Amino acid sequence: MKIEFWSDIVCPYCGLMDHRLHQALDRFPDGDQVQVIHRSFQLHPDLPREGVSQRELIKMAGAPATTVDRVLRPIERAAKAEGLTPYRAVDRTLGPTDLAHDVLAYATDQGRGAEIWTAMFRAHFGQARKLWTAGEVLDFAAEVGLDRAGSAEALRSRRYRARVAADQREAQRLGARGAPFLVFNGRFAVPGAIGVDDLLAVIAKAWAESHPTPQPLPVVADAEGMCAPDGCAVPDRTI
Repeated sequence: MKIEFWSDIVCPYCGLMDHRLHQALDRFPDGDQVQVIHRSFQLHPDLPREGVSQRELIKMAGAPATTVDRVLRPIERAAKAEGLTPYRAVDRTLGPTDLAHDVLAYATDQGRGAEIWTAMFRAHFGQARKLWTAGEVLDFAAEVGLDRAGSAEALRSRRYRARVAADQREAQRLGARGAPFLVFNGRFAVPGAIGVDDLLAVIAKAWAESHPTPQPLPVVADAEGMCAPDGCAVPDRTI
């Protein structure tokens, strides 16, 4: 079974959903047979490379200042209640994540995609880590054990840009208007964050659809007789 998870590294709901997905799969009996594929959905590609604070971004977007207490602080409280701490949805800097997504795609090709996505979420939201410049992204890559030279070549060659852009187009084609956006076995989608119990129910539903329990076929005619290991029989007697 396959779960495709579109997200951006600066999206606080995405980091929370990454944590919840790990929890749900740990509880799911067949979680080790579920493949999670991370895909890119850039939310703020036009931010300055030096980054802006979350409060500045709220002003730039024309959103009310109450967004901090109405939306972002509750995310922090939810993360703390679920064992994800520290989790900084407010006191952090946001920037363009194109270089981060290039390195994440490189990590996927190295067989470490899910691991590095989680590590990058923890670096950003746990440490308020800036990951916008090539130097910042390459320092992170080296710290998590990715080959620095290979990561630098991925940024220099821009060879993952088409894949990152294709990820976003595919999400939008499927109906995504933002992140997180999860697709289960290509059958149905969950747009936005949901709780662990609800996520577990969706995983179970997708699993059941892809692993149907064999059922006896309906009988469409009466038989004249049948042989079984203990003998042959006709409707009224056994031979």
